Amino acid sequence: MFRSLSLLARRHTMVLVSVLSLMVLVGGVFWYNHATTEASVVDAGTAPAGASTASGSDAQSGSQILLGLARDAIHDGRLVAPAGSNAYEFYLSVLQLEPQNRTAQEALRESFPRASEEIERTINQNDLDEARREIDLLREFDSNNFTLALLGGKLSAARNIETKRHEAEAERIQQTNTGHSAGM
Repeated sequence: MFRSLSLLARRHTMVLVSVLSLMVLVGGVFWYNHATTEASVVDAGTAPAGASTASGSDAQSGSQILLGLARDAIHDGRLVAPAGSNAYEFYLSVLQLEPQNRTAQEALRESFPRASEEIERTINQNDLDEARREIDLLREFDSNNFTLALLGGKLSAARNIETKRHEAEAERIQQTNTGHSAGM
């Protein structure tokens, strides 16, 4: 039990470090873009055209970075896992910056069947907490998808089986302890 807690703690630490690294990277790009835009405006001797133009270009450059990270994640086989460093999360982040970004929308739509298969494998491997996270991730893109409802049902059934297995193991341990106490 302690070993699984240790693995879980390491996984959460890795996720936190990945998310923080991504935030620092994106923040650095935004800062760099903003600084170079301001410098070019000052060098040209003109007044800034407006905040909306600058924030639009920041969103586009941030989206380009995230799209590149998503392509790399797909290439590396990280479609829905690990948390914080997978293609689905990168594409969803693009849609937060640019809700109408066609590239991200199409990539999410096209990879949905493969992502569903990965989630089913995760359930079959009995990594139920990870499967829940992955289902929730896909629901951010398409909350009414029937496949996700089926996967949710399969996950629920797997959780019930796991609970019954734990209850049986607890009962076996209790009977073993009761048997030892009666023999003394």
